[in-house]
Amino acid sequence: MDRRFKVIVEKHPDGYVAYPLGLKGVVVGQGDTYEEALADVTSAVEFHIATFGRDVFPDDSPILEAFLTETTVAA
Repeated sequence: MDRRFKVIVEKHPDGYVAYPLGLKGVVVGQGDTYEEALADVTSAVEFHIATFGRDVFPDDSPILEAFLTETTVAA
């Protein structure tokens, strides 16, 4: 069964970092390009599921939407 994940991809000065939302555990991918980071995190998610099984899926409802926003805090 195929399962879709929402993935955050961040651009940093030295490359891209990607991580999925809605999995138990830590899964991260990286690459020099957006596409490389996305491919790397996809491979990491597949490995994570193969290693830990269906226990990596949360018991509660899946993430329907994800939003990116900013806020300000006193520092």
